[in-house]
Amino acid sequence: MNTETLDPRYQGVERWPTQCAVEAMLEGQMAAIAALQTQTTAIAAAADAAAARLESGGRLVFVGAGTSGRLAVQDGTELHPTFGWPGERTLFLMAGGADALTKAREGAEDDADAARAEVAAAGVGAQDVMIGVAASGRTPFTVAAIEAARAAGALTIGIANNAATPLVDAAEHVVVASTGSEIVAGSTRMKAGTAQKAALNLLSTTIMIRLGLVYDGRMVAMRVSNAKLLRRARAMVQDLTGVAPDAAAEALERGDNDIRRAVLIARGMTPEDAAALLDRHHGRLDAAIAAGN
Repeated sequence: MNTETLDPRYQGVERWPTQCAVEAMLEGQMAAIAALQTQTTAIAAAADAAAARLESGGRLVFVGAGTSGRLAVQDGTELHPTFGWPGERTLFLMAGGADALTKAREGAEDDADAARAEVAAAGVGAQDVMIGVAASGRTPFTVAAIEAARAAGALTIGIANNAATPLVDAAEHVVVASTGSEIVAGSTRMKAGTAQKAALNLLSTTIMIRLGLVYDGRMVAMRVSNAKLLRRARAMVQDLTGVAPDAAAEALERGDNDIRRAVLIARGMTPEDAAALLDRHHGRLDAAIAAGN
């Protein structure tokens, strides 16, 4: 596995001047992002397929172990506040359970039986989309979960940092960021982890866009949960409708702090009609505005 090999350029890095070591690590981080340049077609295809599957009401299931699992959980956790993606439609299968998010449970990644049991217990099926992340592409827990989910009819997406590996073979859609050797040999929390984080961000954000949860480049489905986000929501309503600040604030209040509803209310609808119209169009503001016109 390329992610495990020692790069002779960095032997003795612990004796380098600190700034030189930092510069070398930064160069590695930049190379990690560049490794995704060849994967945009794969990411787009996976996002389109996932959005089409999720339209029918399925769940996004994130699977991983160690650093890869923590990155997957971080990405999935952010989808509800950012895009209003329902929490009940997000599932995490982390090797070692929730405790592994803050405590290393390295042995759990080898438990393929546990992965298969968790997939079965969760009732993963044809409406669901599973995203499995593993730097090595060989993690037994992640590979077994992807295999079990695909056998159950779920759409499966694998994110790895090594090609020609079991995860790449098991998943229907694959993103391979070939980040190569780490500056600290085998420490895939560095280059590999950076590429995984970027790949997850690109994939999940594109899925949310394709599902209509972004309008005119804005997070119109975000959850308004604090004063900062309330100010942002009011500004969105004002920008999207051209109403005065007070009218935007009032529309948002009448729409129960739902930005999409508030936009329709500011355009002249009642809160009830706005909610019903959005419901008929699966929450897509663009479709609701077109229908309202």
